[in-house]
Amino acid sequence: MDAATARTRLDATLVDLDRSIAILKGEHPERESSAADAGAGLTDSDRVEAALESLQRHRDAVRKALGRIEQGTYGQCIGCGKDVPPGRLEARPDAARCVPCQAKHDRAFR
Repeated sequence: MDAATARTRLDATLVDLDRSIAILKGEHPERESSAADAGAGLTDSDRVEAALESLQRHRDAVRKALGRIEQGTYGQCIGCGKDVPPGRLEARPDAARCVPCQAKHDRAFR
């Protein structure tokens, strides 16, 4: 994928992520509840917090990919320096690593 196409897709993804984050933050007002609601509220709160963390991690990955475009290193694996396969970039424009390096990274952080 060329840098211009990647930038367009990443910019659109960033807009979508920002919108999703804003919606989740806006739909989770603090409210008073009875003791019976407390357990359910914590569960909802935990789910919202987990979703926000996931969206923020994805947003950070997109911002880093945009930075790699600016630096001229987009499409190069940050682990080994080889090219990230085009199919991987099509599926995940924010991919920073080739599949073998991503697998090593994932195993190291389990």
